[in-house]
Amino acid sequence: MTVKRTNIVANFEARSVALVASWTLAGAALAQSAPPPPASRDGKAVSALFQQADQNGDGLISRSKAASVPRLEAAFDRLDSDRNGSLSPDEFDRGTPG
Repeated sequence: MTVKRTNIVANFEARSVALVASWTLAGAALAQSAPPPPASRDGKAVSALFQQADQNGDGLISRSKAASVPRLEAAFDRLDSDRNGSLSPDEFDRGTPG
């Protein structure tokens, strides 16, 4: 009678490689979905409120973006000192406390 032997070591190695690969890919996917760190400008961190309103990350807050933050929408005209229809980080910093 012939007994069929399976190669346990090869199966273990293949499963180990697959497991490590899945961990690596999962870690890479999680790292890509994490929010970017706050950008800095002249050594100052951009405020969280500016980042919240700047949804596409272009460094400007338009009137339509400001509508997502009620307090900012109410103060938009006062903050837009150059009257170009968007707030730069400097305009935002000059017009907001703290």
